Amino acid sequence: MFIQVLCGPRQVGKTTLITQALRETAIPHVYASADDAPDVSSIWLRQIWDKARLGCKQARGDYLLVVDEVQKIANWSEVVKAEWDKDAFNNIALKVVLLGSSSLLIQQGLTESLAGRYELIYIPHWSFGEMRDAFGFTLEEYVWFGGYPGAAALVNDEWRWKEYVRQSLIEPSITKDILMMQRVDKPALLGRLFNIGCSFSAQILSLNKIQGELNERGNLATLSNYLKLLASADLLCGLEKYAGNVIRQRASKPKFQVFNNALLSAQNSMTFSTVRADGKLWGRMVESAVGTHLLNRRKTGWYDVFYWNENSKEVDYVIQRGTDVVAIEVKSGYDSSNAGMAVFYELFHPKAMFTVGTDGIPLEEFLQMEPGELLV
Repeated sequence: MFIQVLCGPRQVGKTTLITQALRETAIPHVYASADDAPDVSSIWLRQIWDKARLGCKQARGDYLLVVDEVQKIANWSEVVKAEWDKDAFNNIALKVVLLGSSSLLIQQGLTESLAGRYELIYIPHWSFGEMRDAFGFTLEEYVWFGGYPGAAALVNDEWRWKEYVRQSLIEPSITKDILMMQRVDKPALLGRLFNIGCSFSAQILSLNKIQGELNERGNLATLSNYLKLLASADLLCGLEKYAGNVIRQRASKPKFQVFNNALLSAQNSMTFSTVRADGKLWGRMVESAVGTHLLNRRKTGWYDVFYWNENSKEVDYVIQRGTDVVAIEVKSGYDSSNAGMAVFYELFHPKAMFTVGTDGIPLEEFLQMEPGELLV
């Protein structure tokens, strides 16, 4: 009774997932991708829909229409609304699945034209358990190489892997999913913000300081907007400080966080073995990996992700669902103490507090669990 919409970052297997499902189902179907169309237009989409509608009438039963990369079609949401409503009026039982890589554009179209007509299924970056089961990744390999299934075969040739991630994953995500879909007056600034933000993943850094690093006199609001665009493409976000107050949260310095540790490692000139041997650098990678897991599961876990700090006291991550709050500290060394937890408890009285790593939930276990369970 609803349009099913699968969206998420590039190269996480949305097309593979739907083609596997089509091979398994007995429901007759039409599959079309805007990537393969010589002339991507609203007319093309209407023709595909007419073809599926005819198949549905001939089948006299369930029939499935799947449109991939739908965000590349001009005015796609208006066309889908018109065709879907036409089918509903004429009692045509056509089932529809839409796939898209640009979360921002997909959700804009859904909210503007398709309210009440769809269910959204978010396909996130791959978890440790998925990369281990599919490609035999160890915990350390996942922390460094992240969760891109298409790049997994290249990890034994690290420089080739880095180049693949930069050219085949990062570049298209920025140039196609952001620059071609949104107005960006300073694309070079967007690219530099992404590079710096990735290098500081899991670290707190003010936009003022980044502005100085970029030698950019542009409005801070521009940088903030570009950071939101990068988050919409599931690349990089700026976590807000937890304050129990929305206004204070929005005024805080962002804690930069990648959605996939591959985005951090691929742009690092050092190698896996070099970083693994450096306790401080590896600790940052581990903390970033915990952050990616929290980010990628937040939509299915129905929680928000923050950080907290006050003077020299800090809590790495804070997750919140409704009035329930849980504090999470990441430790990869020998010392598991953290004075920030005590201060945070006195201020906000969270439902629970957890350490991931040393003397706490083992990292391997945490990266395989649903973080929302911590709020139950």
